[in-house]
Formats: sequence, C-alpha cells, structure tokens
Amino acid sequence: MPRITTESLLQMYRAMLETLGPSRWWPAQSPFEVAVGVILTQNTTWGNVEKAIANLREHDLLTPGRMATVTDEELERHIQPSGFYRQKTRNLRAFLNFLDEADGFDFIGLERWETPELRDRLLKVKGIGPETADSILLYALGRPVFVVDAYTARICHRHGLVPEDVGYDELQALFTDRLPEDAVLFNEYHALLVRVGKDWCRKKKPLCAACPLNGMGLEPAWSVLDR
Repeated sequence: MPRITTESLLQMYRAMLETLGPSRWWPAQSPFEVAVGVILTQNTTWGNVEKAIANLREHDLLTPGRMATVTDEELERHIQPSGFYRQKTRNLRAFLNFLDEADGFDFIGLERWETPELRDRLLKVKGIGPETADSILLYALGRPVFVVDAYTARICHRHGLVPEDVGYDELQALFTDRLPEDAVLFNEYHALLVRVGKDWCRKKKPLCAACPLNGMGLEPAWSVLDR
C-alpha cells in the first residue's frame, strides 16, 4: 500500500475539486431539515428524498414540534417517495423523541453539547448508525466530523489505500488522523467522494480512465479490480 500523508489526501481533494467544482452540500432550509434528509437518504437516492422533503414542506412539517404532532400514518404518506417509509417513520419518531428529551424539540439547543457526547447520544437513537450520526453532526451542526460511506471505502480500496473489508472507524481515521480538523474541508471532501463514487468509481463498470483521481500516483484502480 502507498504511504498515506496529509499532502497525498489533500492532493486527492484538490484533484476532485478542480474537476468538479464546489458541491454546496447539504441543500436545505434549516438544520432540522438537513437531519431529516440524512435519515431519509438511507437506502435511496437523493431525488426520492427531495420528493419526500417537498411533501413535508408543503404540509409545514419541517420543524420538530410540527412533525411530532402528526400520526405515523400521515408521516408515512408524506415520506413514501423515499422508500422504506414505515421503517423511516419509526426512525424519525425515535429522533423526535430524542430531541424532545434533549431540549424540548429545540434542534439548535444541541449545539451546547460537546461533539463526542452528542455523537454517543445520537448513536443510541433507533435507526441512527455511525454514518447517519456523523452526517447530522457535520452537515446539520457544522461539527468537524469526517463522514465515510460505501463510496469512500470503494474509492480508497480501489486505489490501494485500505483493505476491502475496512471498518467504519478505521476508514474515518484515515482522514481524521491526517487532515486539519475543519468542518468546511470535511464537508466538501465527503461530498466530492460521493460524486466521484456515483459518476466514475461505480460498483460495476467503473470509468477509471476518465476519473478525476486518475494519474495521481496512487495505485491504479484497475490494478485492484483485476485481482
């Protein structure tokens, strides 16, 4: 495996940014809307989440207090475009209960908690795993927490940076141990990795030759794919 340094990771970042431009994530009108979008994004595409968010906005349900007043059946109907809507309704309800117990539905009140404590609390909420918790921390609350996902793992493995069975914490540490603790950097870096993963580093039939990360001196992606 190549030696991974701060400069090599920043070089990857610059290569993606120069090709793709800023991502401007997360598109939303409030931090709570970001958190709802993060929960709804599980196992679906962003286009489906946008339809669900539009339904919630149309019915004025994008505040914790308002969302808590509707029945599960109503909530299921509004978020149905996002798929797995019964499970996601349960997850949203668990998140709302968490907010109520934490600060009486005051989402911004979460800012008073230190990041490690808040992350631990989020991970205890039904339906919230490490990726979802970290996405809420980074995108909704602006905390310097690096989010990793299947796209990140695939890109890093194909370029010889991590083993194929890399765990979440190990993959996250690859970045957090070497990059400046900067929420803006972490936000853009993760967004760029997702864009590269979707459009070039596909699970099947990746477009390695045209990828923004091609020719960076890392192990070529196709050399890993051919093993």
